[in-house]
Amino acid sequence: MSLLLIVFIATALAFDFLNGFHNSANIVATMISSRAMRPRQAMLLSAVAHFVAPFLFGTAVATTIGDAVVQPYASTVAVVMAALLAAIIWNLTTWFLGIPSSSSHALVGGLVGATIVGYGVDAIQLYGLLKIFAALLLSPLVGLVCGYVLMKLVLFLARGASPRINLLFKRAQIFTALALALSHGTNDAQKTMGVITMGLMGAGVLTRFRVPLWVIAASAGAISLGMSMGSWRIIRTLGGKFYRIRPVHGFTSQIASAAVILGAALLGGPVSTTQVVSSAILGIGSAERLSKVRWRVASQILTAWVLTIPASGLLAALAYLIVRHVVV
Repeated sequence: MSLLLIVFIATALAFDFLNGFHNSANIVATMISSRAMRPRQAMLLSAVAHFVAPFLFGTAVATTIGDAVVQPYASTVAVVMAALLAAIIWNLTTWFLGIPSSSSHALVGGLVGATIVGYGVDAIQLYGLLKIFAALLLSPLVGLVCGYVLMKLVLFLARGASPRINLLFKRAQIFTALALALSHGTNDAQKTMGVITMGLMGAGVLTRFRVPLWVIAASAGAISLGMSMGSWRIIRTLGGKFYRIRPVHGFTSQIASAAVILGAALLGGPVSTTQVVSSAILGIGSAERLSKVRWRVASQILTAWVLTIPASGLLAALAYLIVRHVVV
């Protein structure tokens, strides 16, 4: 294995680590804010689930990312490296600002930007790109609706209950958070598996798209390590800036988010966990009353979501102009 390929794989795993670090808030924020579990316990539970998940649920998302967006002749190490660098820069920027943004959007935008600069628009597989955009755009709406409906159902079933029901919601979050962590690990770790496999094909190490076992293990390990460390800036945003999170909110948001994310992963649809979880939290708050949600915070996050794909695409285009000289 050449030095270039080792650097590429290290860059991909660095993105995977930052993905876990950045997205840890999606899994543990409501659980920590509702005091269902201590922060360190929540992060360790999430980390273990993220490592196990890809081995349990397959690699359908990795195939979508790695084999259905860019034409094989354009799936070079330079293209993928530029996309990864763009996604890393965007993740670090939004982390510093404490804004929950989508690593999935950043990676897809980076792939598109680098590919168009390097090989033209014809090198993009339109059908695969539309499939990804459909999953990324529809999943927040589904999360919003699922959160709203589920919260209404829980409030109806718990009507007249004593405050002791909060203890039930706290304990139940151990299982719902585990389900959410497994669904996130199934979806997000596979994105790194997909781009590493793309690079291995571009370097001639692989002749067809097939995710090696060591790539699965390395990607699962990197995202788990990131999860175990956690991003407190974004945890504070998701855990308290929308509205005060109570045990019932944590319980319902985890169920709604896990259902949407795992369903998409099994169908091979890469979704943004950040968007799904944030939307579910908004839907749950709205189910109680619209004024409960601080919509100004939601609008700031929405702006970051809208900017992610074009910004990461532009960053990747610039990165490709530099990387191609190093790679070649």
